[in-house]
Amino acid sequence: MGEDALVARLVELVPRDSDPLAGPGDDCAVIDSGSGELLLLKTDAMVAGVHFLPETPAEAVGWKAVARVVSDFAAMGGKPRHFLVTLAVSAGTPLEWADGLYRGIGRCLRTHHSVLAGGETSRVPEGSAAVISISATGSVTRERLTLRSTAKPGDVLLVTGTMGGSLLTGKHLDFSPRLKEADWLVSNFKPTAMMDISDGLAKDLPRLALASGCGFVLDRASLPVTAGCDMAQALGDGEDFELLMSMEPAKQLDLLRAWQAAFPDVPLSVIGRMVGAGQGEQLSGGWDHFGGCP
Repeated sequence: MGEDALVARLVELVPRDSDPLAGPGDDCAVIDSGSGELLLLKTDAMVAGVHFLPETPAEAVGWKAVARVVSDFAAMGGKPRHFLVTLAVSAGTPLEWADGLYRGIGRCLRTHHSVLAGGETSRVPEGSAAVISISATGSVTRERLTLRSTAKPGDVLLVTGTMGGSLLTGKHLDFSPRLKEADWLVSNFKPTAMMDISDGLAKDLPRLALASGCGFVLDRASLPVTAGCDMAQALGDGEDFELLMSMEPAKQLDLLRAWQAAFPDVPLSVIGRMVGAGQGEQLSGGWDHFGGCP
């Protein structure tokens, strides 16, 4: 049935917040504790053979495990704080691999001013895939909170960086989450909606449009395709970990000028616009954990 349909089915079976600021379906859950800042919650898992190869250097695996979560905090306009790590490996896993994994985890935590608060270890049967699960808390002020459900028809669509080739180039193992760029955006040109691109633009743009009750039109000629990749790869490869956002068209020119001065080495491209619900075009493709499963 596909990942999105499966999640929608499963969350109907459990109690949920009756009035969430953001819950299942956004980049992070948002909890209003009544204080000045909102609490962000995120969990993410990586599985050997799915998110990394068994021969991938352990330190790169550790970096990626944390960076994926940091990218989701960035997409909400927030900052990461405390992390929990669950490691499930076979008893025969070399100690050197675990050491390398945690060196990568530590390097990413230090880079993004976060700390390890706790975690868990478990054994999997011999021959089973290793699993690294990351849970984290973060925070965001009310005025900076940016959801994926608040785009409006007429908004322009923009992306940071380039699309496609993450696996071929190795970017998916050493990318830098757009935390600094997101902080600048919500401070200077707050997007009407934002999310990170993890499953490919072809999968994630329709998610943003659906959450916002909109359609979209994509300008493929303006899509920033990674050198050596084609349009199909740009739309469907996934693991770009760039920011996808919508913005009022009146801000577009000022934003692009200011962005070029602030981040000269990071492209920011206008790739289309939001339209009314039921209008626009459809996209298919991108990564789906359960797409095509029997």
